[in-house]
Amino acid sequence: MAETLFPNVNWDRMWEATVETLYMSAISVVATFILGAILGLLLFLTSKGNIWENQPVNLVLSAIVNIFRSIPFIILIVLLIPFTKIIVGSMIGENAALPALIIGSAPFYARMVEIGLREIDKGVIEAAKSMGAKTTTIIWKVLLPESMPALVSGITVTAIALVSYTAMAGVIGAGGLGNLAYMEGFQRSRNDVTLMATIIILIIVFLIQFVGDYFTRKLDKR
Repeated sequence: MAETLFPNVNWDRMWEATVETLYMSAISVVATFILGAILGLLLFLTSKGNIWENQPVNLVLSAIVNIFRSIPFIILIVLLIPFTKIIVGSMIGENAALPALIIGSAPFYARMVEIGLREIDKGVIEAAKSMGAKTTTIIWKVLLPESMPALVSGITVTAIALVSYTAMAGVIGAGGLGNLAYMEGFQRSRNDVTLMATIIILIIVFLIQFVGDYFTRKLDKR
């Protein structure tokens, strides 16, 4: 049946491309979660009325975040070619896509983290301060637990965006399903290859959304 509907699909290559996409997505999601959470915390803590209030630092961080999240991803890949070559040594392959994926998505997620932190009841933070809690205690025991549903929801949205970014990165040789759909499907007029790659990407996106929604509901105590 599959051979009839998708006569040009090399299933071994399709599986290999799927693994490459999952690899790029997984590594970049983990790195984005860590870097984005740190950036988002710094944006929140240095903003007006918060623990580390510092307007110059906050303005610099905001500018960096706004610049990098505003650059279209395909342009960002090109701009980061020299940087990527220094780190990875090549512009070809799944590892070559990681710097652009992380740098492109971490600022986006940082803003979502900041928004999630701003939704926390300030009374909870003030209560922790009045009891003499240290800043690290407030971060680990108040800010992160209270904002966790928003953080998980945010990383779910970011992970889905990263899957689409990997497809764009694949067009310029980063591997994965995007590369397969473009090189083996579009350029050779094999529509079944492009269609199959698209179906697999959609399945990955639906699974990410399902898992993200599940954990968001579990963590939301409201």
